[in-house]
Amino acid sequence: MNIYIVAGGVALGVFVIGFLIALVLRRVVPTNEVHIVQRGRSRVSYGASQSAGNVYYEWPAFLPRIGVLVTKFPVSIFDVNLKDYEAYDTGRLPFRVDVQAFMRIAKSDTAAEKVANFDELQHQLSGILQGAVRNVLATHKLEDILEARSTLAEAFTAQVDNQLQAWGVETVKNIEFMDIRDSANSQVIANIMAKEKSRIDRESREAVAMNSQMARTKEIEAERIVEVNKQDALQQVGMRTAEQEKQVGIAKQVAEQQVLVAQKDTTEREMDVKLVADTRAADIAKGVAEVQAAQEREVTIIRAEGQRQQEVIGAEAERQRLELVAQGTLAQQKLDAEGLLAQGQSRAEAERLLLLAPVSTQIELAREIGGNDGYQTYLVRVEQIKAGQAVGIAQAEALKAADIKVIVTGGDVPGGMSSITDVFSAKGGQALGAMLEGLAQTDAGKAVVERATKGAAKPKE
Repeated sequence: MNIYIVAGGVALGVFVIGFLIALVLRRVVPTNEVHIVQRGRSRVSYGASQSAGNVYYEWPAFLPRIGVLVTKFPVSIFDVNLKDYEAYDTGRLPFRVDVQAFMRIAKSDTAAEKVANFDELQHQLSGILQGAVRNVLATHKLEDILEARSTLAEAFTAQVDNQLQAWGVETVKNIEFMDIRDSANSQVIANIMAKEKSRIDRESREAVAMNSQMARTKEIEAERIVEVNKQDALQQVGMRTAEQEKQVGIAKQVAEQQVLVAQKDTTEREMDVKLVADTRAADIAKGVAEVQAAQEREVTIIRAEGQRQQEVIGAEAERQRLELVAQGTLAQQKLDAEGLLAQGQSRAEAERLLLLAPVSTQIELAREIGGNDGYQTYLVRVEQIKAGQAVGIAQAEALKAADIKVIVTGGDVPGGMSSITDVFSAKGGQALGAMLEGLAQTDAGKAVVERATKGAAKPKE
């Protein structure tokens, strides 16, 4: 019974001890690490992203068959820095650089084959980074290195990536230059920076001067444009004023010319009217003189004929005188009518000329009157009556001077007066001859004819 208890106690103790050992040796890989466990000839990677899981037992390596060797590498991004690294450019000018590279382990198995631990990996990666920096910078001038840091970073990254593949590591981003400065007892970068500062200062001052010059030039140009615009505006105003004054002067000259032309036309028309009036007055005067001459000639003829007939008529003188008086009255009326007609024509013509003279409208009125045949016929008839009256008066005066008596025995006075003119015509001569022949057939008439014949023959002696 005791043996079983002892055996059970031993077994329990062994279990407890094994359990405790398992608890102590059990490893859980953090999410940012990968553990490469080497057991004999096999190598297994444990981690959150590994196929073997992230849990294993780390048996001491001295235990046969179950002992393991563990290499731990981070799977997170880590950095490799070069601090105060002495470098040279293509001209062997010394300077110092600070370089920082961000990397991560892409293949943990490969990394475990190359190095024993992560510290050794970092040391080797630092050497790779130094070699790449030295190779790249030695092919460039210091001025180019200072100006083309981003381009050089890409060249560093490309060269380092080619070498990191053998360690199972890759860069996460481009390698960066953190700082570039002079090395001990060197002022190259300081001089370059001073030169660059002076260049920047010069360019800045030149840019400021150029900007000031351009600003002043723009101000002068703006002032010139404003002044030119003012001058142009004044010129346009002056030209506009001159043009307006010219147009006003031209308008005044044209108006004065038109007034002179109108005065010329008015004067010419007045002269034409005056010429027509003078010509018409001369024609009227001429006509009046001709009428007067004709009247005087007719009066002379009538007087001569009257004297001759006075001696011829004889006994019939009293009757013929009365008849001639009656006919003389008619003739007087006719002469009066003709005189009135002549006077009316002269007066009408004078009035027409007076109406034509003042204005063109009166001339047109006179032309309208002259073109009206009915009105002209009326005026002619009136003037004929006046002329007949004048002629009748003249004939009466002539008969009166001829001492001829007209005796009207039948009809009316106008009829008797109209027949007196037959005495001096062929018809009157035939009638007078017939009358004398009738008188000669009687004793009394014969005595009258003989007395008249003898009286008429005496002047011939």
